[in-house]
Amino acid sequence: MLSLRNRSPLAAAERSVIAPTENNAALHGRVIAVPETRQLDVLRGLLERRGAQVVCCPLVEIEDSPDEAAVSGWLDRLIAEPTDLVVFYTGEGIERLVGFARRTGREAELMAALLRIPTLTRGPKPRRALHRLGLDATHQAAEPTTAGLVSAITGIELAKRRVAIQLYNVDQDRELEHEIRKRGAEADSVAPYVYSSAVTDDEVARLIDELAAGRIDAIAFTSKTQVQRLVAVAQNRNLELQLRAGLAHTRVAAVGPVVSAELVAHGIRVDAMPDHSYSMKPLVTSLCELLERKA
Repeated sequence: MLSLRNRSPLAAAERSVIAPTENNAALHGRVIAVPETRQLDVLRGLLERRGAQVVCCPLVEIEDSPDEAAVSGWLDRLIAEPTDLVVFYTGEGIERLVGFARRTGREAELMAALLRIPTLTRGPKPRRALHRLGLDATHQAAEPTTAGLVSAITGIELAKRRVAIQLYNVDQDRELEHEIRKRGAEADSVAPYVYSSAVTDDEVARLIDELAAGRIDAIAFTSKTQVQRLVAVAQNRNLELQLRAGLAHTRVAAVGPVVSAELVAHGIRVDAMPDHSYSMKPLVTSLCELLERKA
């Protein structure tokens, strides 16, 4: 595993070769950039076991929302007020909410509320997060997007006219809330976590240099905020041409359609994405298949 932290551009002699520990050595000798933070060890391990040399440059960090009063108030209402539905955008959001509840002595009350209130998840990650809590998602969007949630909620009765929503960002799209209000119901939303910079802009600029120099075979994006940070640093440092040149000859992988849409919105080609089950292992599998075809 390689890191761009406090490093000069990587020379071939500096690259440590990690022997594959699985029969599948599809990525042997390939250099893969990983901007993941939270599940960095998981993704790095999956890549290294297939023979890849991994360049780690975590682009964003996830932290609890500093607005504890807003999160606490949302939990109070979910626990105490009649609610038709709880919508979860992310597994991270579920875990953060449980953490807030645990620290304030309300975990049991939150679990009781989630047992009695129907749930709707945007994709497999929040569904898995519920499963780890011993819960099952009542509904799941057919497509893991806001549009998918809007489509799913049209078939759900809102007799109590109240829907609780866990957002992934206070500045995200609010199409789902608008749809709920059009039906005469209340949309009660909370964003239980925020994003911050995990590495300095200098380190992100070094990643762009590595891409532009052709020293990276592929880069695997696992969240839209990673894409946004990379593009923002390139713009602020006048490195847009270098970034686009680098990505033009680097294979780009996205964990799912939300990340893919963000890349396409910035004019970045997407070469690999899982067909379904948008998580780390399918992402690595799709990347292996892509690079094997290229070879």
